[in-house]
Amino acid sequence: MKWPIQNQHGFTLIGVVFILVVLGIFGVTMLILSSVQTATGTFALQGTRAYAAARSGIEWGINRALPPNNSCVASSLLTIDGFQVTVGCVSVSITEGSSIYAVYTLTSLAEMGSYAGDEYFSRRLEARVTNAQ
Repeated sequence: MKWPIQNQHGFTLIGVVFILVVLGIFGVTMLILSSVQTATGTFALQGTRAYAAARSGIEWGINRALPPNNSCVASSLLTIDGFQVTVGCVSVSITEGSSIYAVYTLTSLAEMGSYAGDEYFSRRLEARVTNAQ
């Protein structure tokens, strides 16, 4: 008498192939997630560096605009930590009673990379300061 189990051949092979395919898909998915996580950390770091460069540009502009320098330059280009920083300044004279003072509007744009590129980082900041006493 033959047992029904003896007539079945290759069933284990189908199970093994299925498990290997599932584990392969799982491995590829984990590899992709790992690379995305690494890229996200790198992009966050570069964004923070761009913010710091733009902030440095604002502080440089404030130092130039307020006394003793009193120089509001329309546009200046700086290089800070690999970022091209464009600092702009516009001054407006304000009269309040017998006091006349200036209000400076400073903008700072820090950029790294080409605009259409995958690794383009930029931050833009704006600040207003005055020389009022």
